[in-house]
Amino acid sequence: MKSFTLRLTLQFAGLVTATTAIVLTVGGFLLDREVERSLELLHEVEARELFELVGNDSSLTAAAIADRIRHDADSDAALFVIQVAKTGGEVVFRSNNLGETILPVDGSAPRHWTTTIPYFGRVHVSASRHGPWLLQIGSPLEPSERLIEDYIRISIFLLIGSALLSLVLGYGFSRATLRPLRAIEETAERIGADHLTERIPTPAGRDELASLTNLLNRMLDRLHGSFEQVRRFTADASHELKTPLALIQLNAEKLRAKARHDPDCAATVTDILEEISRLQQMIDRLLFLAHADSGALTTAFRHLETQALLATLADDAIALAEDRHARFAIGRNEPGTLRGEFDLLRQLLLNVVGNAVNAAPPGSGITLESHAEGPRWVLSVLDEGPGMTPAQLERAFDRFVRFAPPAGAAPGPRGHGLGLAICKGIVELHGGTIRLENRRDRSGLRVRIELPRVES
Repeated sequence: MKSFTLRLTLQFAGLVTATTAIVLTVGGFLLDREVERSLELLHEVEARELFELVGNDSSLTAAAIADRIRHDADSDAALFVIQVAKTGGEVVFRSNNLGETILPVDGSAPRHWTTTIPYFGRVHVSASRHGPWLLQIGSPLEPSERLIEDYIRISIFLLIGSALLSLVLGYGFSRATLRPLRAIEETAERIGADHLTERIPTPAGRDELASLTNLLNRMLDRLHGSFEQVRRFTADASHELKTPLALIQLNAEKLRAKARHDPDCAATVTDILEEISRLQQMIDRLLFLAHADSGALTTAFRHLETQALLATLADDAIALAEDRHARFAIGRNEPGTLRGEFDLLRQLLLNVVGNAVNAAPPGSGITLESHAEGPRWVLSVLDEGPGMTPAQLERAFDRFVRFAPPAGAAPGPRGHGLGLAICKGIVELHGGTIRLENRRDRSGLRVRIELPRVES
């Protein structure tokens, strides 16, 4: 969203700046044309005055013409350069400020053009005919060029100012425009397995954004319905399976008692009972996850001392490790207080230690650490196994996901792929987080559990 806000701001600023630049450029072009047009109008006024002085008498000598218009030409020397020629091309008068320059009179020059005159610079010239006379009047362009330069300077400052202002306005515009999308994003972040009833607020109006919001809410309704069906099926199926499994187990126990004199039959019945036990464990775990997803777990949270919690599971953890020819030890163990459910936290830590024991090669060590980090309490389980690949780390908490045992690990029973999913459910029930990461100091995996800390 941030990058989209930035892109929208830059696009808005670019559009405003480009529009301003185009307007200023067109304005400069029109200003230049209007300056030339104003000069040409001045030339027409001056030409009418001079034609009135000269008249239509083609027999006038150059001296007579000069005598008639010299006063006007000299008084307007700062504004105009003047040249008078006969229709045949003979120049009969030139103002003093023309110097040595003679304007073309052969008809090749257009009615209005621009030329350069020494000491005068660029001059815009207009030619007009009246009777036998060709009158050419020019005005210096230096004042208008200074005006254009000033306009360009001012335009640059205006362009920079509009660019900066459009960035500020563009950011505010993009924030206001994307506010409904941020509301959608925030709501979508909150929607999870325990917040499936929440919906995105529908903005006012009947525009495309309102239609999109309604579409997303209808999709969430369908997902909620599907999720509830799956959750009810899991809970109902798991519950309904317990009774027939109990009957099968009871009958298998009776059959084992009767088949004790037949070793093969007794071994088969023992295998059946072991598989029944595995199924019961899987059902219990599925029921736990179903209750956790629905928020139906009844918990009695209380203040727990972390050192006492770790001490109660140390013996079981040592037994688990010794059974797989590994070592378990409690490392850093700071005193602190958590608020939680004792049995669930104990199950959580034993599950994590059990996974570490299964992944650890014989003779390696598993370490449990406990310490405070700001408002969180961190529990870490470190093993010395091969660790996990990035793909395995990403899928480790998915249900029914099992990975092949690492090379060198002691053989042991395979799980159901629900252990870490249950761990995640317990941690989230306590308002914490859990993640897996490969160790940096050596090969192995680190399970990091963060739970809210109770200030002493």
